[in-house]
Amino acid sequence: MPFLPYPENCKGYVGDDTGFDPLRISDYFPMDYLRESELKHGRIAQLAVVGFILVDAGLVVHPLGQGLSSVQAHDAMVANGVMGNALVFIGLFEMVGYLAVAEMLQGSGREPGDFNFGTNFLEGKSESQIKDMKYKELANGRLAMMAIGGICTQAVLYDKGFPYI
Repeated sequence: MPFLPYPENCKGYVGDDTGFDPLRISDYFPMDYLRESELKHGRIAQLAVVGFILVDAGLVVHPLGQGLSSVQAHDAMVANGVMGNALVFIGLFEMVGYLAVAEMLQGSGREPGDFNFGTNFLEGKSESQIKDMKYKELANGRLAMMAIGGICTQAVLYDKGFPYI
């Protein structure tokens, strides 16, 4: 934001060279924690967009969802208690993830979002190529967070499936 001072805690982070932190959240929370959160939510949003569209395209994830749209399937799963299982598994993943975040915040050297899984494609790349790939993941995650909000809103308001128009 050109009329606000540059947030000093954003320096050195991929994707934050614009200095967009108008609420100055990085002054109150560690930047590694904020980046970890942004990457996690971006990754989940990317999966959510794909999952929402696939269910509307006819993929049946659970037998109770046969012939239902994503919105209808969600409501049916909640009514039948199926979403409790998802809550348990998400809770387990969050507990394990918190251990990694806690170690990172204590100075373990772990980068935000790095779980030593799926990083093979970065081997043999230059530092600028790795930085570019990390920026692409961040930008796509930010786009997906906006997209899933729009998709859910369109699907609920207009009761239409993919392409939600």
